[in-house]
Amino acid sequence: MRGRLYKLGHRCLFLASSAKNVNYEQASFCQWNRLHAFVLRANACGCSTSSVARFSWEGTSSFAILVSKLEATLKDDSVDEAWEAFSNYRSLHGFPQKHLLSRMIVLMSYSSKPYWLRKAYNLVLVILEENPCLLHHDPLTKLAFTLVRNQMPVPAATVMRIMLENGIYPSVKDVWNTLFFHLVKTEVGSYLASDVLVELCEFALYHNANGRRCNKQKKLIRPNSTMFNLVLNSCVQHGSVLKAQQLIELMSQMEVVADANSIIIIARFYEMIGQRDELVKLKNHVDGVSSLTLSCHYQQFYDCLLSLHFKHNDLDAAAELMFELYRRLELLQSCNGGSTKGSQLQKQSLVQIGSTNLRMGFQILVEPEHLGNNFIVEAECYSGLILSSNGKLVPSKKALAKLIDGYLRERKLGKISDFLVRTEKELDSQEINLSFKVMDACIQLGLLETAHDILDDLELAEVSVRPSIYGSLLRAYCKRDMLEEAKVLLKQMRKVDFFIKLSDTKVNMQEAIAESLHLLGDDPEYVRCSVGKSELAELLDRENRAANSASRLIYELNSSILFFCKVKMMEDAMRTYKRMEQNYVYPTAQTFIHIINGFSSLKMYREITIVWGDIKRKLEDGVLIPERDLFECLLWNFLRGGYFERVMETIGYMIKHKMFIDKWKYKKEFLKLHKDLYKNLKASHARTEAQSKRLEHVRAFRRWAGIKSNL
Repeated sequence: MRGRLYKLGHRCLFLASSAKNVNYEQASFCQWNRLHAFVLRANACGCSTSSVARFSWEGTSSFAILVSKLEATLKDDSVDEAWEAFSNYRSLHGFPQKHLLSRMIVLMSYSSKPYWLRKAYNLVLVILEENPCLLHHDPLTKLAFTLVRNQMPVPAATVMRIMLENGIYPSVKDVWNTLFFHLVKTEVGSYLASDVLVELCEFALYHNANGRRCNKQKKLIRPNSTMFNLVLNSCVQHGSVLKAQQLIELMSQMEVVADANSIIIIARFYEMIGQRDELVKLKNHVDGVSSLTLSCHYQQFYDCLLSLHFKHNDLDAAAELMFELYRRLELLQSCNGGSTKGSQLQKQSLVQIGSTNLRMGFQILVEPEHLGNNFIVEAECYSGLILSSNGKLVPSKKALAKLIDGYLRERKLGKISDFLVRTEKELDSQEINLSFKVMDACIQLGLLETAHDILDDLELAEVSVRPSIYGSLLRAYCKRDMLEEAKVLLKQMRKVDFFIKLSDTKVNMQEAIAESLHLLGDDPEYVRCSVGKSELAELLDRENRAANSASRLIYELNSSILFFCKVKMMEDAMRTYKRMEQNYVYPTAQTFIHIINGFSSLKMYREITIVWGDIKRKLEDGVLIPERDLFECLLWNFLRGGYFERVMETIGYMIKHKMFIDKWKYKKEFLKLHKDLYKNLKASHARTEAQSKRLEHVRAFRRWAGIKSNL
């Protein structure tokens, strides 16, 4: 009962003080009357007047009463009553003291209801606009955590940006890592996380370049490898090529060391955009990893590199990499069996990324032997070209099928034989046994001439061949009534001193074949081979039916365009683009991104508007798949170039395709470049129709971005 009376009394005391347009003497008289009635009620209930003496208004101002009410409700953790008390205080006195304001934000942040989280977020925005000095890192951090955990990435990222831009940093370093960890869990959060990390790096780089201006900051948050790994990995997962490229360059500028996780993520990124040369540079460092356990962690790296060899139709490089992996297996086993000191040999080293010209490219620090514990990339191999089994990395049967099919398409049968002879002679043939698998698959698919040619090459190289292969090939010849070929094969079997003993070559062929097959019937391996298709045969058949010549050509042309754009040879880049159309090869979003970035590096924004015309036509014809990266690249460049009609056009396309747009970023860029654009110009003052239209497009962008305008 006393608790209820306490609350009733408190309510009575601040009603008059919170009323507007009331004479304070009259308000005090009313307050005394209400207090007197309250005391009488307390006595009637058996409560002593001393228990309510603290509510005496003598010498107490409305300010003190409202503060007391706010403190009491905050202490009780009652968010509804606290908000009411806060609103009453603010209506008369503005924002309360910093510690009370922080407690109010924290109280709302602890609520699981989106309603209170939204209110807390909106309150932060109001404080930011009116008095940013009242903001503190603890309530902002708690609010950001709650927002991101409740799948509200946009307000969560905004709070992180407020902390960054106002120098309100969390007291614990790992807080940023945890915020990024939660933020990248959604697609929209991934886009925002990449933008926030870019801003964090730019902020740090700016203050590093202007050390004197950084004296006012208590501390400077520097991104670490965990932040980059988290955000880079999410960029690759959601196909954000532009941001991934930007983050890799920022790793170089921030001198952040790329560990084993970073290298794998970077490999997946370069595999996405077809930049094989960059992976070849990294390979020299990855090959130096001597730990068998850590070596298996690079399954994705070798998978990406092998995939790019096939995409670029460089079969010799693919064969060499596959052989290296087979040989590397034996080397690692002997190295780890003898000593573990090898893991200490590989230290940090610099890798040149981009152009070999130091002025046009950049260098990144790598440490392949280091594997951080904060974030580990999944070891799953997406294309399935490299397998990890019992701590061993080996090319899969799918990779072998791609290699054999590629050589067969190019009619380079001798290359297949060379690869098989090399593996049989230099490696443990009992464990790998490629020649048997390849010839058996060729026989099953009816490629008898190919199988026989490989057999001849193996015999010439003095590589032993299993009897079951002879039997399978002989049986296939019989089924097709290829008696002459069968006769030649029988002579070979006699020469290698197999169990077929023919004293006279004029012996009836049918009898000789029947005898040989009867003898082979006792061989369990031959029986196994003669039933059904092997896995390699199935994969080889699938590769043979796949039409991938167009995809190989697009990788080659895109690589050429990228090279020309990097060295700012845009005329050559556009000629290569035109050659695409002549060869009936449809450009991809990556093609246009390379071209746009090339023109952007030269600040040739007008040329980008011409490219935009081609993009729109291909989108309308359905030959170009809409991608967010492409639209974002266009939007960013049109905004920088001041082409606001194209800006709104691009925004319209993104909205149409339901693509997320980071308004904060584009609003900030507009205020940086075009803050005073048409600031004092009215529509009636426009001299030309073009100026009038541009004014309208600028207004439309301001409305979309939420920029207050006096126009």
